[in-house]
Amino acid sequence: MADIKAFSSTRKLTTCALLSALALIFSYIEFLLPLSLGVPGIKIGLANIVVVLALYSLGAGYALAVNLIRIALSALLFGNLFSAVYALCGALFSLAVMLLLKKPDIFSLTGVSMAGGAAHNIAQLAAAAVIAGSAKVFIYLPVLVLAGAAAGIFNGAVCTLVLRKIK
Repeated sequence: MADIKAFSSTRKLTTCALLSALALIFSYIEFLLPLSLGVPGIKIGLANIVVVLALYSLGAGYALAVNLIRIALSALLFGNLFSAVYALCGALFSLAVMLLLKKPDIFSLTGVSMAGGAAHNIAQLAAAAVIAGSAKVFIYLPVLVLAGAAAGIFNGAVCTLVLRKIK
């Protein structure tokens, strides 16, 4: 397969639309099969696989677009305003952290994804603290940071395998 970075803008836009649809499908799968480990908010974050793929193959702008499209459609189809706020906070902070760590080429894709997973949960807890008006939600911080990092490692490993196959 041709290098995605060499694609025309029309092809990148089409790829972005397909990745957005795939991210929405992954979000729906997680919605249907919630993971319950006794702590609210723990998920594998399958849609983040697609976001990381977009980041590494198309660039930051397309990764942001995939994230925003997925969040908007997920909220409309099977979420609510609060789920959209939490998802948006997590997605934006996670993407910002991944961009900062990706730029210097010090970290592997899996390392970047791991940091993004942890950052996602930190931002969601911050949003929950603001909405609830209480910092007590941060009691979940250690568990959610570890869960986010573990999910990020899994997602990063999947992305690495996929990118090897398409390059």
